[in-house]
Amino acid sequence: MLARLQQAITLSLLAAAVVWLWAWWPHSPALAWAGFAAMVLGYSAFLAIEFIALRFISRVDPAPRPGWGALFRAWLGETLVAPRVFCWRQPFRANAIPDGLPSGVVSGQRGVVLIHGFFCNRGFWAPWLQRLRDSGHAFVAVNLEPVFGSIEDYVPVIEAAVRRVSLATGLPPVLVCHSMGGLAARAWLRTMAADDRVHHVITIGTPHRGTWLGRFSTMPNGRQMRLRSDWLRQLGQDEPAHRHALFTCWYSNCDNIVFPASTATLPGADNRLVEGVAHVDLAFRPDVMAASLAIITAV
Repeated sequence: MLARLQQAITLSLLAAAVVWLWAWWPHSPALAWAGFAAMVLGYSAFLAIEFIALRFISRVDPAPRPGWGALFRAWLGETLVAPRVFCWRQPFRANAIPDGLPSGVVSGQRGVVLIHGFFCNRGFWAPWLQRLRDSGHAFVAVNLEPVFGSIEDYVPVIEAAVRRVSLATGLPPVLVCHSMGGLAARAWLRTMAADDRVHHVITIGTPHRGTWLGRFSTMPNGRQMRLRSDWLRQLGQDEPAHRHALFTCWYSNCDNIVFPASTATLPGADNRLVEGVAHVDLAFRPDVMAASLAIITAV
């Protein structure tokens, strides 16, 4: 569903930009190129607004406050990575790397369940899937649907993926989650009381305590991710004290989606700050990937 939607958005924007360029070129090449650039790169302006907002909203956050130079570099990184994810991998290459499950049980090799975030699909994880396939790990990357449903709706999807990986390896898997995916993992843990069925949970830019941007969402899962939402408050109250020890939480002071930055941490978890990296880019940082893969391989 999401792949088709993002295909339509990408192709429509590209077609509109080309038509504008063709129509205005005879009259004003400068205006033709300006309109073309505005349509193709307009998303970058919205990203810039997010970075400006996080700079002011994070004034009293415990995480180090980024300077304008750090925000500019993070904005540039996100401007470069976003089209690869939202205009190529997810709409056109979501199933390019299928789930990696051996035909028989491979004991001693930890498997992985990868859980994407809001407005994403399994294509988000393409670089991770390649690394996991090369290293011989069993893995399943889920599609969380309905795309704009409640986070609670994703529990059966995660349950099915965990069962598949556990049957293939004979071991509880590691869950690797980006953004909203970490909340979906916590909802699964709560509903299934599944602490002993997972080895570790790695979250990357997950709004564990909500995000300021959530106030602008009208979707059920977006509303659940508002700062101090009733859903998040209840989720935290329902969790046993020891559960957060299962988590490693990557977060950044330049996260343009989840801010203030410390909302991406959990008390009692292994919280790891990466400075100067934006929301999507954080998932593909070599140091984040390497350290996370080290957790997966440490049986």
